[in-house]
Amino acid sequence: MFAPLQSKIGTEIINAFNIDTEETDSIILFNPKERKIYHKSSAALRIAKLLGFPTNLLVVFFIIPTFLRNLVYDFVARNRYKWFGRKDSCMIPTPELQAKFMA
Repeated sequence: MFAPLQSKIGTEIINAFNIDTEETDSIILFNPKERKIYHKSSAALRIAKLLGFPTNLLVVFFIIPTFLRNLVYDFVARNRYKWFGRKDSCMIPTPELQAKFMA
Protein backbone atom coordinates (compact mmCIF):
# COMPACT_ATOMS: atom_id res chain seq x y z
CA MET A 1 0.00 0.00 0.00
CA PHE A 2 1.00 3.62 -0.47
CA ALA A 3 0.82 6.50 1.98
CA PRO A 4 1.78 10.15 1.51
CA LEU A 5 4.27 11.47 4.05
CA GLN A 6 1.66 14.08 5.02
CA SER A 7 -0.96 11.45 5.92
CA LYS A 8 -1.64 10.29 9.48
CA ILE A 9 0.22 6.99 8.98
CA GLY A 10 3.04 8.80 7.13
CA THR A 11 3.45 11.25 10.00
CA GLU A 12 3.47 8.39 12.52
CA ILE A 13 6.23 6.60 10.60
CA ILE A 14 8.26 9.81 10.23
CA ASN A 15 8.03 10.46 13.96
CA ALA A 16 8.71 6.84 14.99
CA PHE A 17 11.90 6.67 12.91
CA ASN A 18 13.00 10.32 13.27
CA ILE A 19 13.04 10.82 9.49
CA ASP A 20 14.15 14.29 8.44
CA THR A 21 11.78 15.10 5.58
CA GLU A 22 13.98 18.06 4.60
CA GLU A 23 16.83 15.64 3.88
CA THR A 24 14.72 12.87 2.35
CA ASP A 25 14.19 13.29 -1.37
CA SER A 26 13.61 9.66 -2.21
CA ILE A 27 11.31 6.73 -1.77
CA ILE A 28 10.86 5.39 1.75
CA LEU A 29 9.65 1.84 2.28
CA PHE A 30 8.34 0.83 5.68
CA ASN A 31 8.16 -2.87 6.47
CA PRO A 32 5.72 -3.16 9.40
CA LYS A 33 6.62 -6.82 10.07
CA GLU A 34 10.28 -5.95 10.60
CA ARG A 35 9.55 -2.41 11.86
CA LYS A 36 12.30 -1.27 9.51
CA ILE A 37 12.74 1.55 6.99
CA TYR A 38 14.44 1.23 3.58
CA HIS A 39 15.54 4.10 1.31
CA LYS A 40 16.50 4.64 -2.31
CA SER A 41 17.78 1.54 -4.13
CA SER A 42 17.11 -0.81 -1.20
CA ALA A 43 13.46 0.29 -1.14
CA ALA A 44 13.12 0.06 -4.93
CA LEU A 45 14.64 -3.43 -5.07
CA ARG A 46 12.47 -4.70 -2.20
CA ILE A 47 9.40 -3.41 -4.03
CA ALA A 48 10.58 -4.99 -7.29
CA LYS A 49 10.94 -8.31 -5.48
CA LEU A 50 7.19 -8.25 -4.75
CA LEU A 51 6.09 -7.36 -8.28
CA GLY A 52 6.49 -10.77 -9.89
CA PHE A 53 8.31 -11.95 -12.97
CA PRO A 54 10.29 -10.42 -14.69
CA THR A 55 10.59 -7.35 -12.41
CA ASN A 56 11.46 -9.50 -9.41
CA LEU A 57 14.68 -10.52 -11.18
CA LEU A 58 16.09 -7.09 -10.30
CA VAL A 59 16.90 -8.48 -6.84
CA VAL A 60 20.20 -9.72 -8.29
CA PHE A 61 21.39 -6.12 -7.85
CA PHE A 62 21.40 -6.64 -4.08
CA ILE A 63 24.88 -8.16 -4.61
CA ILE A 64 26.13 -4.66 -5.46
CA PRO A 65 27.13 -2.59 -2.41
CA THR A 66 24.45 -0.11 -1.32
CA PHE A 67 26.56 3.00 -1.88
CA LEU A 68 27.14 2.01 -5.54
CA ARG A 69 23.45 1.11 -6.06
CA ASN A 70 22.45 4.47 -4.60
CA LEU A 71 24.82 6.32 -6.96
CA VAL A 72 23.01 4.70 -9.89
CA TYR A 73 19.62 5.34 -8.24
CA ASP A 74 20.46 9.05 -7.81
CA PHE A 75 21.69 9.31 -11.41
CA VAL A 76 18.44 7.84 -12.74
CA ALA A 77 16.39 10.04 -10.39
CA ARG A 78 18.16 13.19 -11.64
CA ASN A 79 17.61 12.29 -15.29
CA ARG A 80 14.23 10.54 -15.32
CA TYR A 81 12.23 13.50 -16.64
CA LYS A 82 14.78 14.11 -19.40
CA TRP A 83 14.61 10.45 -20.46
CA PHE A 84 10.96 9.60 -19.88
CA GLY A 85 9.24 13.00 -19.97
CA ARG A 86 7.02 14.72 -17.47
CA LYS A 87 3.23 14.92 -17.23
CA ASP A 88 1.44 18.25 -16.92
CA SER A 89 -1.03 16.83 -14.41
CA CYS A 90 -1.30 13.94 -11.99
CA MET A 91 -3.21 10.81 -12.88
CA ILE A 92 -6.57 10.39 -11.17
CA PRO A 93 -6.46 6.90 -9.66
CA THR A 94 -9.14 4.36 -10.45
CA PRO A 95 -11.15 3.02 -7.49
CA GLU A 96 -9.03 -0.18 -7.68
CA LEU A 97 -5.80 1.81 -7.45
CA GLN A 98 -7.25 4.14 -4.81
CA ALA A 99 -7.83 1.11 -2.58
CA LYS A 100 -4.05 0.66 -2.38
CA PHE A 101 -3.55 4.04 -0.69
CA MET A 102 -3.61 4.42 3.06
CA ALA A 103 -5.27 7.51 4.49
